[in-house]
Amino acid sequence: MKTWKSLLGVSLAGVLMLGGCGTKEGKEVNGEAKDKEIKIGVTQIVEHPSLDAAYKGFKKAISANGVKNVKYDVQLAQGDPNNSQTIAKNLVGDKVDLIFANSTPSAQHALNATKDIPIVFTSVTDPVGAKLVKSFDEPGDNITGTTDTHPDAIPKTIEFIDKETDAKTVGLIYNKGEQNSVAQVDLVKKAMKKSDLKPVEVSVSTSADVKQAAESLVGRADVFYIITDNTVVSALESVISVAEDKDIPMFAGELDSVKRGAFAAYGFDYYDIGYEAGEMAAKILKGDKKPSELKVQYPQKLKLVINKKAAEAMGVKLKPEWKSKAEYTE
Repeated sequence: MKTWKSLLGVSLAGVLMLGGCGTKEGKEVNGEAKDKEIKIGVTQIVEHPSLDAAYKGFKKAISANGVKNVKYDVQLAQGDPNNSQTIAKNLVGDKVDLIFANSTPSAQHALNATKDIPIVFTSVTDPVGAKLVKSFDEPGDNITGTTDTHPDAIPKTIEFIDKETDAKTVGLIYNKGEQNSVAQVDLVKKAMKKSDLKPVEVSVSTSADVKQAAESLVGRADVFYIITDNTVVSALESVISVAEDKDIPMFAGELDSVKRGAFAAYGFDYYDIGYEAGEMAAKILKGDKKPSELKVQYPQKLKLVINKKAAEAMGVKLKPEWKSKAEYTE
């Protein structure tokens, strides 16, 4: 009996020792803190500088807000909606902790794939129209994010074209299959009602169609206005080459396109909206907030940027008074 009691005591002591060396919520092993690996699935419709900058901002915010031991699974759809659907399903199947959806179609396919895994989007033009959220103030149960449309960006661009150029017609190239692009074109037309400008539209299905579309506008459009259409922006150099060859000023919907050679844009840095989305994701991952508790955000900064080299290449004479309105780059 004494032997049995001794063995029982040793066993209980062993259990207690194991308990003392065990995990606290799975985070401590043998007295050492172990951060649980966090898996973030990244789905992006296509690769181009604006979306890439948004992803960089997102990652920076995750790190800056103290979320550690993060593993990113980045998957690009190459502009193919079918690929985007497959990516979303795969990320759900891999049971990632959060999905970062970088573009409207990426967010739509992610939301179709899961109603449980948190989704944070960015680079989305019209999250309500795309049926991603009920409203900016009341997003869905598992989704929220940042939009890439500042309410004043399109009206200010149209006002500048109307008042500061001799243009009468504005060439618009976009993919009608992108809901965000259709929404932007509708806003452009709405803004034009307060001016004498007329839209001239050309639709494309793939990036390979972009240059021909731009060439078809020569003689019909006095300026080009390239909104934040993923298909067109991914092939922006095709439009720039036509604009420079034919002396057609090219306006853009975001600042990264100005860096690439567009003449001007009222915009913001995609890095910033990606960073803001990352801050939201960090709150979700740390358990501080649920997606439903985080309002969808507009870009916080808006400015006019003019590319001086592009202006020269496109036959635009810079006006002295623009210095007070715009930031110049080369």
